[in-house]
Amino acid sequence: MNKLLASLIATFLATGAFAQTTAPAAPAAPAVQAAPAVVAAPATDAKADKAAAKKEKAAKKAAKKAAKKAKAEKKAKEAAPSAEQK
Repeated sequence: MNKLLASLIATFLATGAFAQTTAPAAPAAPAVQAAPAVVAAPATDAKADKAAAKKEKAAKKAAKKAAKKAKAEKKAKEAAPSAEQK
């Protein structure tokens, strides 16, 4: 058993030592970069998207506020008759 463990450990260490490779050499000539196929979108599109997102966010906020107000009114309406009964 000891011999088996010793041989496995030795194999592991030897493999680790010989598996080391040198860093790859730099290419002789730099690769030629191709021109981009897609032209960057104009900034106006980005501004329009941003404005649309802002409007959508405001609409969501207003809807949430209205729902909260309606819920509070409903709760107040339900609480009012019970106070009159007492």
